Amino acid sequence: MSNAIEIEGVTKTFGPKVAVSNISLAVPQGSLYGFIGPNGAGKSTTIRMIMSILFPDSGRIRVLGRESAMESKDRIGYLPEERGLYRKMRVQAFLEYMAKLKGVDSGADLTSRVKSWLDRIGLGDVARKKCQELSKGMQQKVQFVSSILHDPDLVILDEPFSGLDPVNARLMRDLIDDLHKAGKTIIFSTHVMSHAEQICDHIIMINRGHKVLDASIGRIAQDYDPRMVYMQPAREVSPDEVRGMAGVAKVEAVMNAGSVGGLNVGLAHGVAPETLIATLAGKFPLKRIEQVRASLEDIFIDQVLSAGGETPDGAAALRASVREGAAGKQGAGHE
Repeated sequence: MSNAIEIEGVTKTFGPKVAVSNISLAVPQGSLYGFIGPNGAGKSTTIRMIMSILFPDSGRIRVLGRESAMESKDRIGYLPEERGLYRKMRVQAFLEYMAKLKGVDSGADLTSRVKSWLDRIGLGDVARKKCQELSKGMQQKVQFVSSILHDPDLVILDEPFSGLDPVNARLMRDLIDDLHKAGKTIIFSTHVMSHAEQICDHIIMINRGHKVLDASIGRIAQDYDPRMVYMQPAREVSPDEVRGMAGVAKVEAVMNAGSVGGLNVGLAHGVAPETLIATLAGKFPLKRIEQVRASLEDIFIDQVLSAGGETPDGAAALRASVREGAAGKQGAGHE
């Protein structure tokens, strides 16, 4: 399988600030890649260099087999982080205009395609409205449609979930999934790691301009298995009651609003999770029991610490930044 994007040793600076430092990666055709990391990590700068909006200080970028995205621009759909519509244009006219800029012939087929997409995103009744009359969430969905109306081979979405309510965030995930099933190569950046965890097949983690992880979701799940079972007893159970049981390596109380909400039980070497789950369920009345999976947030923090990028106190601040998300965007300048 050939690569849709190849980045080799790319660095980008803005004065004294190093936004991207010696990043290399390859995105195979037909894959769904997530660029994740906190605000200011370098995700948007990397995407802008892929799109030839910015140019690297050093290194090489190939897009769809060409030396520049400019040579393949009509095969690329791009939703930038900075949203923008022609505010006084009517929605139908705006979308048709954007499609024509990408080489789509005008006519009944294009008009029908626009109407079909507006229906698909729940905006079938806004075709005659001016863009400025729409809510921010509606405008964002319209701009998403403008980026894929020309049926691109490569779709690049910068923070596509930003500002969407849960219902529309679910719609966006479904649309991205449909594009992926249709064989499109998709890259999207997000600071909300749960979004990437739900839909990506490959993750690239970036922090302070450095790539800290580049792996498939399957490989990440395999390499970062915490070997832990979470149990929520129906009665109070102390950690001492669980310690010493067959298959148990360690026990940790999970605090919830200042009180113990359950127990994380570590698996001894060679013990399968389902075996320990059966053992615990046979001894204690339980409200809930499940195998613990490492979150991308936990893996990200672990990778940053392993790379020496943060002190433990700095990691706590980093975790807060990841969770706060868009609040850190205001006044952030270049990313």
